[in-house]
Amino acid sequence: MQVTVLGAGIAGLTTTARLLAAGCRVRVVAAAPIEASTSYLAAAVWFPTHVGPADRVSDWGRRTYDVLAEQAARGIPGVVMRESLALYREPPAKPDWADAVRGVRAATAAELPQGYQYGLRFVVPLVEMPLYLPWLAKRVRADGAELYRRRIHSLGELVEDGVDAIVNCSGLAARELVGDESVYPVRGQIARVTNPGLTMSVRDEDHPAGRAYVHPRAHDCILGGTLEHSWDTRVNLDTAQSILRRCRDVAPALAEATVIEHVVGLRPGRPTVRLEEGTLDEPGPRILHNYGHGGAGITISWGCADEVASLLGRSAS
Repeated sequence: MQVTVLGAGIAGLTTTARLLAAGCRVRVVAAAPIEASTSYLAAAVWFPTHVGPADRVSDWGRRTYDVLAEQAARGIPGVVMRESLALYREPPAKPDWADAVRGVRAATAAELPQGYQYGLRFVVPLVEMPLYLPWLAKRVRADGAELYRRRIHSLGELVEDGVDAIVNCSGLAARELVGDESVYPVRGQIARVTNPGLTMSVRDEDHPAGRAYVHPRAHDCILGGTLEHSWDTRVNLDTAQSILRRCRDVAPALAEATVIEHVVGLRPGRPTVRLEEGTLDEPGPRILHNYGHGGAGITISWGCADEVASLLGRSAS
């Protein structure tokens, strides 16, 4: 089966990997290099954020957790298992994502920063996308995928002789590409700072000043963040200062960190992920959609890719 995958972010590349493993011949078409993708900018810690539906996200997330944990054990570039702490001001209920994670426990008083009485400790994958995405692109090329740079304006432009299926992993571009007005930008602003010696991810989803998360990487830390419905990709300096302040609340050691840069990316929001078979206006190849992953691109990537491969396999049988 010859398949064209549209998009070379985390959704497109994981989908390509799974299709290649299923024996498909795959061509990847993307408008920009992977370094310009939203995926490349992502903090990329496994944690379901701003995404639905809950039941399917749970399954996709569990499958992805297992893949990334196995890759971390193999030393795949950029993938590590990160000790994590989620902070709360009230006793937390069991999170929806807990069953996918290998062990969630209450934080001890000694593990909580000043001002917090409750927390959960767990271990989840953290992925440094500037390392992981190039590795993944190299892997799919080695397995036979062809990657092309091309901007298209409709899926019909990808209909060619011999193409049996097109998989739309175009993210935010799907709003215009397939006329899906339920797709919207989820603006994420983050700060990248030097790492003062932190080894644990910390987050407070309900900080009074806005979401606060701190994700240590090998040579820096990613601090965030925002979940705004906005097309604005300019750095807001007031927001930047707020992010620094609230992240220092949850990780006081950041007072010793130096700001490297502030970055804005637009996540592909949608009320629910669109992962289903669609149609073209006229006879042609099969069409599958895999977009709308919100703030959970890395978290559900491999699980969604598995489902795409399964859908194509069933439709071909």
